[in-house]
Amino acid sequence: MREGITIKSLLIDLDGTLYHGNRMIKGADLLISQLRTNQIPYAYVTNNASRTPESVAEHLVGMGIDAVSDEVCTSALAAAQYVAQQSPEARVYCIGETGLRQALTDAGLQLVEDHPDYVVQGIDRQFTYDKLVAAMRWIREGAIFVLTNPDLQLPSQDGLTPGAGTIGAAIEAASQVKPVVIGKPSSVLMNYALDRLNIRADEALVVGDNMLTDIAAGAAAGCKTALILSGVSTRINMDEHIRVVGVKPDLIFDNLDELWDWLQEECK
Repeated sequence: MREGITIKSLLIDLDGTLYHGNRMIKGADLLISQLRTNQIPYAYVTNNASRTPESVAEHLVGMGIDAVSDEVCTSALAAAQYVAQQSPEARVYCIGETGLRQALTDAGLQLVEDHPDYVVQGIDRQFTYDKLVAAMRWIREGAIFVLTNPDLQLPSQDGLTPGAGTIGAAIEAASQVKPVVIGKPSSVLMNYALDRLNIRADEALVVGDNMLTDIAAGAAAGCKTALILSGVSTRINMDEHIRVVGVKPDLIFDNLDELWDWLQEECK
């Protein structure tokens, strides 16, 4: 399973792969340090649309993992680029937090409260019935519905909380219109990261802990994939996740140290 793979860069998931909440996973700091020392290009690729790249980098650094904002690819950045490429300077009704709003404005899009061309939605912990009404009406009147990421649940210090996908499900039910999905398991976010690195899909290895998002997205984009058994997908549920997704990871590692050992041989 590990033969015939040529890798020039890594697209690395965050939560569950490099850390759990505010706790670094063993070997994450060393892996990133080794990638930098050996000049192997990489990007942090996350479905999180609430944080800015600067905030994501600060979170990583705070746990001891080297990071700068230019290495971070979020679903908010990819969503903003998607809309800007489709319709430069488009009018956007944004349901989301700082990371998404900043990404949209930085892309030259206009944030408006009425008659938008697009409704772009991510996680919004201040989501209200009035926002649901507005989104439903604008979408039914022709605005294009863009969802940053379909995660139904998010981990928190107090347990699981509803994710962007849960809000998106409510808007879809109300408007009867399916969204354009940007984040994993869609290939859009992966293609955004590949463009940032100027790397072809067949030269990239997607590293993640979740068959249903990370590995599915990597396969959809045409990348090689490495499943790290440190998070959502485990030895116990892996076969079921493979059945649900319909693809197998190219590589499976128990931990990040095993990944680096393989990379050292691969990149000689």
